[in-house]
Amino acid sequence: MSRLFETLTVDLGERSYPIHIGLDLLGQRELLVPHLKSQQVCIVTNDTIAPLYLEKIKAILTDYKVITVILPDGEQYKSLETVSQIYDSLLEHSFSRSSTLIALGGGVIGDMTGFAAATYQRGVNFIQIPTTLLSQVDSAVGGKTGVNRPLGKNMVGAFYQPQCVISDISTLNTLDDRELKSGLAEVIKYGLINNFVFYSWLSENLKLLVQRDGESLKHAILVSCAEKAKIVAADEREDGIRAILNFGHTFGHAIETAMGYGKWLHGEAVATGMVMAADLSWRMGLLTNADATAIKDLIAAVGLPTTPPPISKAQFLSLMCKDKKAEQGKLKLILLNAIGSAIVRGNIPADSLSATLSAETATTPNPL
Repeated sequence: MSRLFETLTVDLGERSYPIHIGLDLLGQRELLVPHLKSQQVCIVTNDTIAPLYLEKIKAILTDYKVITVILPDGEQYKSLETVSQIYDSLLEHSFSRSSTLIALGGGVIGDMTGFAAATYQRGVNFIQIPTTLLSQVDSAVGGKTGVNRPLGKNMVGAFYQPQCVISDISTLNTLDDRELKSGLAEVIKYGLINNFVFYSWLSENLKLLVQRDGESLKHAILVSCAEKAKIVAADEREDGIRAILNFGHTFGHAIETAMGYGKWLHGEAVATGMVMAADLSWRMGLLTNADATAIKDLIAAVGLPTTPPPISKAQFLSLMCKDKKAEQGKLKLILLNAIGSAIVRGNIPADSLSATLSAETATTPNPL
């Protein structure tokens, strides 16, 4: 690495915060301590991450009152019941409104910890330390927090920004291949929705990313975070342009919900959802067939699925209409005018959507 770390800023006025991206950052006390408001610190992690990185964080906080909450690992545990364990621990140790929660883990831990921080005593300090590629490029940035319900993903939550994000690329060394590829789906998304130059770079450097080349990963994370920070600064609460960050997600969330949370990784479902959204964009005359095919080929080259499990059209539509972007049960989808140019569209032609759902149906429940 040319430098130890790079710093971006999510510009939200008085609530602006830094995103530190680099190598071996977990032991850098000076990045963390300035964002602690009192001696009370609660580190929330899971039983996969705790043995790997928990002690590194505790070692730089020996002069603080630190408690830990170790949750089970998996999307299936992203629930109000699991978040209650965080509340109970905070109450048991008499944590006040000036305490700080640290999310150490992937997107599930980050979302639950952020939701707990947003709601404990009506809002306490929290810090994101994401340890997966997906969380480093997406879920740890922007302040979306929440939990799943049986009928819908992330349907209970809050917009609540962290004090800082510390993304240590070194943690990706312990990430398994499936999780790494899942994260690459969100990286590809940024090229598709708003940055054709980045899409072109991804097309040329995909192999290096899959092989975990350090400089390539750092560049991909920096660009992804810069794109998200710019969009969040312009539209924090998703009243407008921020919606394009959900490209592929309405299809993807339907897959996750239908299959049962945790069966498909979030990035796997989003990858398939992006292929379906590109296909629909083509059927609606917005995107060329060549571009829709190129998107599918790029996602397939990562080793990500490009076809959904055999979910019925009725179930797909029912779940998609429960999406947060739907209005009064009517779909609003993120589609593409071109690679690098996303739009929000309502009034989706029923015949085009039906054709996409028919064309992309897989013959196996999990093509991984």
